[in-house]
Parts: sequence; C-alpha cells; structure tokens
Amino acid sequence: MNRSVAVALLIACLGAAAPGSAAQSCKALGKFSLPGHRLVIRQAQEVAASAPGVSPAMPAHCRVDGVIDERTGRDGKHYGIGFAVALPAQWNGRFLFQGGGGLNGSVQPPLGGQYAGDQSALARGFAVASTDSGHQGAAFDGSFFRDQQAALDFLYQAVAEVTVVAKAIVARHYGKPQQHAYFVGCSTGGREAMMMSQRFPDYYDGIVAAAPAARTSFSNLGLRYATAALNAAPLGEADRKLLIDKVLEACDGLDGNEDGLIFAPQECRFDPGTLPLAPATINAIRAVMQGPRTSAGRQVYPGYYYDTGIANTQGLPGILAGPVIPEGKPVGSSFDVDAAAAEAMDARAMVGDSTSWTNLSTFRGHGGKLLFLHGVSDPWFSAQETVRYYELLGHDNDEAPLRDWSRLFLVPGMGHCAGGARTLDQVDLLSALVDWVEAGRAPDRVIATGKSMPGESRPLCPFPQHAQYNGSGDARQASSYRCTP
Repeated sequence: MNRSVAVALLIACLGAAAPGSAAQSCKALGKFSLPGHRLVIRQAQEVAASAPGVSPAMPAHCRVDGVIDERTGRDGKHYGIGFAVALPAQWNGRFLFQGGGGLNGSVQPPLGGQYAGDQSALARGFAVASTDSGHQGAAFDGSFFRDQQAALDFLYQAVAEVTVVAKAIVARHYGKPQQHAYFVGCSTGGREAMMMSQRFPDYYDGIVAAAPAARTSFSNLGLRYATAALNAAPLGEADRKLLIDKVLEACDGLDGNEDGLIFAPQECRFDPGTLPLAPATINAIRAVMQGPRTSAGRQVYPGYYYDTGIANTQGLPGILAGPVIPEGKPVGSSFDVDAAAAEAMDARAMVGDSTSWTNLSTFRGHGGKLLFLHGVSDPWFSAQETVRYYELLGHDNDEAPLRDWSRLFLVPGMGHCAGGARTLDQVDLLSALVDWVEAGRAPDRVIATGKSMPGESRPLCPFPQHAQYNGSGDARQASSYRCTP
C-alpha cells in the first residue's frame, strides 16, 4: 500500500474515534499514542487567548508538546524529535507546519507567523506544528552530526515524522483530518520545505520555500571565498557607498522609477570596472559578485545580483560588507576553490541536498503548489541559486507550464529571510498560497510593504517578470505598477 494512503487511512480512523468537547479532548491528548511510533506526550494544556494589544496575538488553543523516538545516542547524548502542536479552539480545517532555522535545536512556539502578513496562521485558525528536528542545542551547534540518526533527522526525517504525528493529533482532537496541509519556512525551513516537495510529495498541498538553505556546504564555501577576496582587498565605507550609488545610477531606473529599489536585478548589467577604485578593489568586487570558480572555470556556487543591500552593514552584513560565516574554518586572504569544492561534496551535502532533485511530478500531479521567495541581497544563500533551481524545475517538469504550479518572487533590498536598510519585506504569501490551492487563483502579484518604507507598497511579480512603474499615479503605491516581462 502507498505510504501516504496508509497514513491518511490511519489519521481518518483516529479522527473518527475522537469524542468529547474541545477541553476534554485537549486533556485527553496527554495520553495520545500512535501505532508504529515511540511517542511520549510531555504536556497537553489549554492556553488562553492573549490579551488585546499583546504581540503576537494568539487565540485560545490547546498546546501539545511531545517527543518521538527518545533515545541515547553516540557519546551518551540524549536525542529525540521534540515537537509542539497548537490546536485553536476555532479551527479553520487547515494544518500548517512551521519550518525551522539555523541547525534547529529547539522547539519554537508553533505560531506560523512567517510570510503570513499581519495575522499568524494560528491566529487565523490553522493548527500549527513545529519541531527541533531531533536534537537540542544552540542555533549553529553541529555536534549532533556525529550521531547518524540525529543527522538524518535534521536533514529530512524529523519533519516527515512530526508531520505524520501532528496530523494524527489534529484528527484526534477535532474528530476529523485537516482539509488542506501547508508548509511555510525560510532558510533551513526553506530547505525543509523543498525536502517535503521532493521526498514526501503527498504530505502537503501548498508549500512556501523562502531563501532555502540549499547546498549549505557550498553556500558556506561561497561565503569563505568572498571573505578571502575582501580580506585581500578590503572595501572601506566610502568605497561601499560609491559602489551602491553607482549601482543605483545604472540599474534603479530599469523599472521606470528611481526609488532606491532594483526590481529587475536580472537585467542589471553593472560593471565594477567603471568605479574610480584601485584595481585590486575592483577585482575583489568582481570576484565576489561572480562567485567561486575552479581553476578549470567551473562555477562552484552562483554569484550575486547587484542590489542595494550587498554592502549593507546593518543587521546581517551584506556579501560585500564582510559577511558572517555561520559554519566553517576561519579565512585568511587566499582561498583554494578546487580543494574547498572537493571537501564540500561530503556525505551531509549528498543526503541533505535540496537542489539536485527536480522531479516533482507526484507533488504537481496531486495539485500541489510551490511558492519560492528570496531576498535579492541575501548574503548567506544567493538568490541566483534559487533562480537556478526554479528554472531547472521548469525544464525537468515540462508536462505542464511551471507557472501553473510554482512561482518565484524576488524581493529587492531584502537580506536573509527579512530585513534591509530599504526594502519591502512584509508579504502575505500564506493567503496567496491558500487562494491558489483552494480556489485556483494563481498569484499573479503579491503586495509587499515594510517597516523601513512606511506608507509605501509595491507588487512582487512572479519571476522573470518584475514590477514596472506605469508612468503615472502615486509611485509609492503598488496600484501604480504592473508586472511586465
């Protein structure tokens, strides 16, 4: 029997057996068990709605915390897949999995707030789940990789396990299974989202994969390569300002409005050789923006688009501002790309890679919808890497137009997942995804706003389209723009 069919039948049976009121049901979930799973529920308790004005707003809900496959692993360390499920009193029939971040290591509150606009998924009535992906530790503590099962759990198995368990808990609590299932994540959560579409194609109806942490061994290689180039020829504050001023002069007007946002980065043909800087500095800029290549000329990791945040020093520094390297060895002023590329192709890269598998025929075949989002100024994971994968999806799934089931949105000025000195990084992709899955309304544009640009809005257009100013109307408002090739 197909695995997904078996899971669905099990969940349906669990739902049919659910008696009692919501309050009784929440308390009863403390004894919940699921055949075939070593599952312990730590607590199941009612949570009152948050007071008016408290952020984030939370409705009354049942919070279930538990652990799957608790064990003692390598070096005597304790492992288990921790998870939490929030079950709102006013359920809308939907389930959402909240993706993780970094190397996970803790169970984050299951709210579903990413890319949900002003109202989280939980506040809207979604049942929401989250997980630590099988280990406890700091955001970038990779010591768990010494344990085989913990490594596999982080790379892809934990999210699948929690999905099955959480859906069963939802069915038991409400007396019926969810009508639709969604996954939303950024960074590691974006990689997890891609894994769900690739390895568990029947688990979710709609997926948002934002700034996916794809090929992390190679993205970290790219960061070390950029750091070495900048160590050899550092950019001063005046150099960075001159660079961004000249990039804007060359490319800001491509979308019809010089507003400090580059909505057509793929059309920007800026040449750093035009800058009045030392040759070594120009070569460093060019090297970083083109990305690392082997001695034979093979592109190891993509370069970066010229955008306003590439030299940003606020928050997470831009790729030309001394990028933070989340994992890896210290870097000097030279870098052997050939040796680093050979080292990067390790077991973790093989098992956890989310950019090689493009056959999504099963996911697409059951009506699945996949949205990508990426900040153009993201220093940790190049937007060009997501563009590359997106274009491969279209090439390798040619039975139906890619736009019929997947779309990519690029956000100018935005760094990793959010943030930027001038950007519109607030967007409600969750509503767009629900409308596409449940009503068949494809997102021809989504409206973006941002705290750094109060009172302004712009449309984000499906790649390769971009927002183009109409030439009239309020240039600060999305209504004055159209999506154009």
